[in-house]
Amino acid sequence: MKKVMILLVLGCVFALTACVTINVYFPAAAAERAAEQFVGDVLGKPNEEGSLLDPFDLPAHAVLVAAAGVVDFFVRDANAQQVEIEINTPQINAIKARMANRQKQQLDPLFDAGAIGFGADGLVVVRDRAAVPLSERRSLESVVADENRDREAVYREIAVANGHPEWEKEIQDTFAKEWVKNARKGWYYQDASGAWRQK
Repeated sequence: MKKVMILLVLGCVFALTACVTINVYFPAAAAERAAEQFVGDVLGKPNEEGSLLDPFDLPAHAVLVAAAGVVDFFVRDANAQQVEIEINTPQINAIKARMANRQKQQLDPLFDAGAIGFGADGLVVVRDRAAVPLSERRSLESVVADENRDREAVYREIAVANGHPEWEKEIQDTFAKEWVKNARKGWYYQDASGAWRQK
């Protein structure tokens, strides 16, 4: 009887320990959602002609937002404590604002010309210097360097803001896929082998 009681107590202790175990796995689905939002904010959404659309000018936007809210309310993830990746800190927002401005003012024309493309590592790569006039090539290198500095900083900041600096590589890999996914028609990107492809 005494052995049975000891086993029951040990079983209860084990069960309680299992309940408080903290999962520190990389939350891939949450990272994909965060990357999708961030990349969408930086690149904007092109319409069929390639110019940018303001989502708040669309009449259906309010309906879509409301529908998404209803679906989210009624359809909950099986995991009650769904993990989210924080991307709205002052540091991250400052980097995002710089990147969005640079994208619109400087990078969009360079992507359109085929001078640059998305690297497989989540950075921007100079693909064809000859696609820009000789007088602008030094500026091309500088813009790409500034962009890559911000990209590396934002991947690091997101990992740190979420309390897991060791996630930086996984976050960068997730963002790399999202940049390519959101590349506009005609823009270049590198595949996993480093070969250039065009959307």
